[in-house]
Amino acid sequence: MQSLINFTYASTHYRPREGMIAFLLHRISGLATLLFLSIHIVDTSLVYFYPQYYNDFIGLYRLPGFMLAEIALMAGVIYHGLNGFRIALFDLVLPSAWTIQRERLSVRLTILLAAILWLPAGIIMGGNFIGYTFLGWH
Repeated sequence: MQSLINFTYASTHYRPREGMIAFLLHRISGLATLLFLSIHIVDTSLVYFYPQYYNDFIGLYRLPGFMLAEIALMAGVIYHGLNGFRIALFDLVLPSAWTIQRERLSVRLTILLAAILWLPAGIIMGGNFIGYTFLGWH
């Protein structure tokens, strides 16, 4: 019983560090990008194989869920690219500079820079989302 209590306490009080957060965000953003590219290949192939269904399929992208997913995808692609650059920089150019303190700082700067770079696209895409969803743009 004591081991269950210890496990429960450790599970609820675990606080991941920056490296683990960067790892998880990198994997999630990579998988989201792969999913998007797979869907994009399928919908583009409909033009050649089933042209009558292409417009119906493209109409799905105007649904609020898809529009929000595109906004999140933009953030994920920007973060994934910047984090990949950060990893390549430390692995290939500055391997001796890889310390815990520099990793923490570099992860925080990567997230901050990704948010700054995403902000203009987020504002434009968010405006389109509001227009199509709530204001009836077509």
